[in-house]
Parts: sequence; C-alpha cells; structure tokens
Amino acid sequence: MNYILSPSLLSADFTRLGEEIHLLEQCGIKNLHYDVMDGDFVPSISFGMPVLKSIRRFTELTLDAHLMVTEPDRYVDDFRAAGADIITVHAEACRHLDRTITHIKQSGAKAAVALNPATPLQAVEELLPELSMVLIMSVNPGFGGQRYIPYCTDKIRRLRAMAERRNPELSIQVDGGINTDTLLPVLRAGADNIVAGSAVFNGDIAGNVAALQEILRVYEGEKAR
Repeated sequence: MNYILSPSLLSADFTRLGEEIHLLEQCGIKNLHYDVMDGDFVPSISFGMPVLKSIRRFTELTLDAHLMVTEPDRYVDDFRAAGADIITVHAEACRHLDRTITHIKQSGAKAAVALNPATPLQAVEELLPELSMVLIMSVNPGFGGQRYIPYCTDKIRRLRAMAERRNPELSIQVDGGINTDTLLPVLRAGADNIVAGSAVFNGDIAGNVAALQEILRVYEGEKAR
C-alpha cells in the first residue's frame, strides 16, 4: 500500500499559490487536495472551476477535488474538464449517490465519497466496490484549523475492515485536524491518504512536509516488520 500526503490548498497563501505548489513538488508531493465549498452545504465559500483550471495548467500533480457542495452531480463534468483527476462528493449532499458515482466514473475521473463525522459507514457500504476512495471527515466540514475528532479513529478502523471484505484496493483518505500528533494513530487505524492543511502551510512548508513524511516512513517500516 502506498501512503500519500495530500496538502490541502485551502490553507495555502493565494498570493503565492504557484510558488507554493512548486515547492510542494520539490518536496516530493504527488497529490493536491482542492476543497470546494458553496456556502450552502457548508457555511464557507472557497473556490471553483476557474482556479482549478489555472492550477492544472502548471502542474501535473494529481488534483483531488473535494466537492462540499449541494447536489454535486451538477458540477461533475465541469470539474473534470477543469482538470480534476479524483472527484469526491459527500454522501449527505447527493440525492442519488449511485447515479452521481456512475457520472464521475463516466467522466473519466476516479470516484470517491466523503462521510461527515456523524454519518454512519452504512451510507457507503453498498457502493464500496464502485469506489476508488472513501474520505472520512475527522472534523465537521467548512473550516480549516479544527481539532481532530477522536471517535473518527475507530470509524477508520471499521471502514478498513469493511473494505477488506468488499474492496481490498480501496484507498481511505482522512481530512481534518491532521498533524504530527494525530497522524500515526490514523495510519495505524487503516488510512493511507492523508489530507493536511494548516500542518503543511503554517510556517516552514518544506520542514512541515518533511516532518509528516518522516512519520509516513516510520509507519511503513513498522508495517514491514
């Protein structure tokens, strides 16, 4: 299993966005997490297709569009055209989740579903064979800089067990409150794709990335023993 650090651009300095993405590339980052918020499904408003399209022009990194929006099916084709490689929709925001997942896959993007902290795993269980990834939200969506919700660790563990039965190749992404203190328990619970915003962009980006990547390396060594 590959363990991936996915910096969340929501925490980046948008006056230096291109420079910071280039720095992340130099640090060995392969994935970028792109949080889209509509002011309806979540209270905040972030950014949409035009910014993603601009990012796509100057990087070949995997772009993971996390759509925290009401009725995301309306935007699947536009985000794919803008350059999204992975499109993640919230189970809570979709009227017909199976139809939306089919739409994402037909667009050529990888399909993923996000679950809010209080949303049970059963909301996505039947769809696991159709998904590339499930995102466990470990904070309530809408704002950066929140603290990790502890009960999400057991939720990750139970999802990994469920995936072993239904889709062993499933990637489990975790988003919210991830830092050098919370990362290792999340990995041990079964996550492999780690979203980090403030823990990457606050202060020394290269140093922050190196500290998080070192924990990933330590865990990979732990797994190999």
